[in-house]
Amino acid sequence: MIKLITTLFTGLLLAGQVYAASGNVVLAQSEANVSDQASLQRGAALFFNYCSGCHGIKYMRYARIAEDLDLSEEQLMSNLVFTGAKSGDLVKSAMPAGSAAWFGAAPPDLSLTARARGSDWIYSYLKAFYVDPSRPLGWNNTVFPAASMPNVLWQRQGIQTLAAGHGDEGDHGGHGMRLEDQFELASPGSRSAAEFDQDARDITNFLTYVGEPAALDRERYGVWVFLYLVLLTGVLYVLKHEYWRDVH
Repeated sequence: MIKLITTLFTGLLLAGQVYAASGNVVLAQSEANVSDQASLQRGAALFFNYCSGCHGIKYMRYARIAEDLDLSEEQLMSNLVFTGAKSGDLVKSAMPAGSAAWFGAAPPDLSLTARARGSDWIYSYLKAFYVDPSRPLGWNNTVFPAASMPNVLWQRQGIQTLAAGHGDEGDHGGHGMRLEDQFELASPGSRSAAEFDQDARDITNFLTYVGEPAALDRERYGVWVFLYLVLLTGVLYVLKHEYWRDVH
């Protein structure tokens, strides 16, 4: 039995290592935190300004986002809604039907991307674009090779090229290169490296929240549930002594 448990545990660890490496690159740690409301607000603004033209989050409503992110109706409509949608509408892609022909495939809905691939994958993907003249749109990505998506954040991030030695696993124990070692900055963007890292982290936080909006409520109510259980334990302890005090 112990041998079986050890084997299963080892398998899970190996699966985690395989999942942590994507496209011969070790994923960067996103440190996603859906409790950081300021980050969620910035991430929502970045998503709707740079991503929503192609990608939808069809399981979310604008009104729910505004409520969870503490945004007023005016802030919602003026900063996040650019398609003429109403606050109660689902957040759908602004791209017209038949757009699959532009990219070879329709841009995916991102509602569940964080749950399917993980927050670290999204964060690393946003940071892993580089110039590749061989691609139709001139961009490629080391986390998701041959991605059809261009680097929509290039003006903020700058233009990256692959660093010398990319793909050489000799110095990395066969586990792939770290993300930050993959690239050289050919042309700076409007944001510093640290500022763009925060941009990528904010978008990641927002998509992590979108994948499970109830996480905000769960964390909020978790403290009260814990206090209730502590109180209940005290009451049950007193009752136990009351029932058993005359039993010898």
